[in-house]
Amino acid sequence: MFDFRYHALSLTAVFLALVVGLLLGVAIGDKELVSSAKNDLRDSLRRDVIKANGERDDARVELREQEEFVERSYPILTGGELRGRRIGLVMLGDNDDVPKLVNDALEPTGADLKVVTVVRPGVDLGGIAERAKETRYEALARDDELLKKFGERIGFQMVEGGKLIGSVRTKVLRSLSGSFGELDGVVVMRSGEKPKDPQTAERLATLQEGIVDGLVSTGVTVAGIETRSTDPSHVDWYRDQEMSSVDNIDEFAGRAALVFVLAGADGAFGRKDGVPLLPPVVGRDGP
Repeated sequence: MFDFRYHALSLTAVFLALVVGLLLGVAIGDKELVSSAKNDLRDSLRRDVIKANGERDDARVELREQEEFVERSYPILTGGELRGRRIGLVMLGDNDDVPKLVNDALEPTGADLKVVTVVRPGVDLGGIAERAKETRYEALARDDELLKKFGERIGFQMVEGGKLIGSVRTKVLRSLSGSFGELDGVVVMRSGEKPKDPQTAERLATLQEGIVDGLVSTGVTVAGIETRSTDPSHVDWYRDQEMSSVDNIDEFAGRAALVFVLAGADGAFGRKDGVPLLPPVVGRDGP
């Protein structure tokens, strides 16, 4: 039985064979033509490479000039914006670069980075209970339902000061530089560091949420930050905790956004999820 599809395929195969044969014949029959085409192609590619290298060098120069302009403009843009403000940095996990980035962001503003602290990645309920004697939290070892309220109290006292945070400090905090109390704003950095044990991870999440709730309850501005490369991002977590956020603190634009958030701007800023790079109004009040 006649198969049209088979016939069509056969004709196509013959046609392709003829084309290939023709091309091979030309290539074999006119070596000078092929050589000339190769030389023309080589010269064209060489010109394209030279042009691309020049454009790359020009782009590098332009980028350096833009970076220099931004670096020199940053103190003008943010200078005196937070004069006299006392700021705390609370790190929910380790990141050695963040304190310097925050300090660099605040340096022209007149603010004082009064305290930098790192919360431990684990929760020692027994140790906390032992240090919290004669308070309701001495029952933590038996009743971890108190953990959220404990975290709220710790966060509140980070801003306002208090005896409890002084008593349990070494059991809750991995490191502390400066002193708590009388803060005008707080920067929070959360890392992706999680304990492997599910129960410990759940307790740590509860403690961290409590601490941030306590910070926010004081009424001071609390801003969550991360670097542009942070993955997964914590912006959604910051939003759930009713905090403004900056997702590119490692860039000058992110540092400026942080300054204006601490000055009163509200929202999420940076380069992720289509958020604005900066608050819509960044000018300081007139004299």
